[in-house]
Amino acid sequence: MKQVLAISLLGIAFLLAGCGATSSNTINGNWTAALMSSNQMSSPVFNFTVTLATTGGPNVSVSNLKFTSANSCFAGGATATGGFILSGNLNGVTSGGFQMNIQSASGGNNSLDLQGTVNNNTITGTWTLAGTTSGCTGSGSFTMNKG
Repeated sequence: MKQVLAISLLGIAFLLAGCGATSSNTINGNWTAALMSSNQMSSPVFNFTVTLATTGGPNVSVSNLKFTSANSCFAGGATATGGFILSGNLNGVTSGGFQMNIQSASGGNNSLDLQGTVNNNTITGTWTLAGTTSGCTGSGSFTMNKG
């Protein structure tokens, strides 16, 4: 009888531990991004804020995109799409692959692609900008922080 009680209590403990393992360390939330040039410039080429939310599968809803640094590539506004592939969630630490594409809303046909890795509340990776507006080409690294 003591063994049955011990196994039952152990099962309940695992169940409660699993419930407590959920974490706010997901991709959902507000993010701030800094994109650095591969030309070793000390200040970011682009800064923006964005809200990300998983929508099922690998799709990520991208909303509230706002460039906080002046730029001619996305002066007329922009639309964005994204994706996230979860590779792990151990002890509340989320990790996986991330991609996002930002398109200029009017003129220039400018496209900013970000490819990176999520590790908890940070996304790091590389970016590439291609477009027809003068000065709207380049590449480098980026960091996005949640919060």
